[in-house]
Amino acid sequence: MTQLVTVDIGGTHARFAIATIADDGAITLGEPQTLHTKDHASFQTAWEDFRARQGGVLPDSVAIAIAGPVGGEVIRFTNNPWVIRPALIPEKLGVSRYTLVNDFGAVGHAVARADAAHLLHLCGPDVPLPDQGAITVIGPGTGLGVAMLLRNPAGYHVQSTEGGHIDFAPHDVIEDAILTRLRQRHNRVSVERVVSGPAIVDIYQALANLEGRAVLERGDVELWTAGTDGSDSLAAAAVDRFCMALGSAAGDFALAHGATGVVVAGGLGYRIRDALKNSAFARRFEAKGRFAGLMAAMPVKLIIHPQPGLFGAAAAFAGEHLP
Repeated sequence: MTQLVTVDIGGTHARFAIATIADDGAITLGEPQTLHTKDHASFQTAWEDFRARQGGVLPDSVAIAIAGPVGGEVIRFTNNPWVIRPALIPEKLGVSRYTLVNDFGAVGHAVARADAAHLLHLCGPDVPLPDQGAITVIGPGTGLGVAMLLRNPAGYHVQSTEGGHIDFAPHDVIEDAILTRLRQRHNRVSVERVVSGPAIVDIYQALANLEGRAVLERGDVELWTAGTDGSDSLAAAAVDRFCMALGSAAGDFALAHGATGVVVAGGLGYRIRDALKNSAFARRFEAKGRFAGLMAAMPVKLIIHPQPGLFGAAAAFAGEHLP
């Protein structure tokens, strides 16, 4: 049995938990604790805060999921001022072993280790994910995370990507209008400009403009709420349009990866799970011309593990350090 600290660092929050990896490889998490990055001058002071909450003693191993690239001598974050120097982790944190993994790469590890109870069926055949071949993992959040999980009889490999930055491909005249609106501010429009949490604002405003309505300034949280609780029909149309664009993007990545299955990840996907199932997500996922039959035969799941970043970081540690 191995114990370690597992950490998931984003722009706003850093989540900590104690993970236990059993001799058979099963991973369990202790009660997670969430710290605000703005309340701590550095990752080290946040670590010390968590250590104090744990009675002053922590395991001597750590796995850290990071919102951004993990290579290089210095790791900087886009939306918080922390800096991590990997070479100094043992000295600063008092650990003997550590693993660093991209946050969406950690989600890929979570998908690889998730049991059936943590995978909700979305569309395609209601069968388990194949145990061989490529699985596309896609997760809309602040941006759009994309990873590829490669399975074979000997184990698995997670390949993180920057797929959210490929070009957005409109599917119909409404998405042409969304693209036109976005091009007023961006020379190049990536898919995450349409398939991400904040993108609901531009989708909503584009639909309002198409209908000749006044374009109101409303935040993304307000629009997601209004679009899923039935209180605003235009916001609901924006949510449906988002689900369609997500279906198209998921299908594009699955084709590019040669995938045998797809998993949608992230808190946003879980919050709109009913909208996804009731929308044209599946139809757009399958709408790949002569490959429509191939797409329709592919299982698409939603991971509903409560802490995929923490769980996946621990899984990445196991893959790197444990036989």
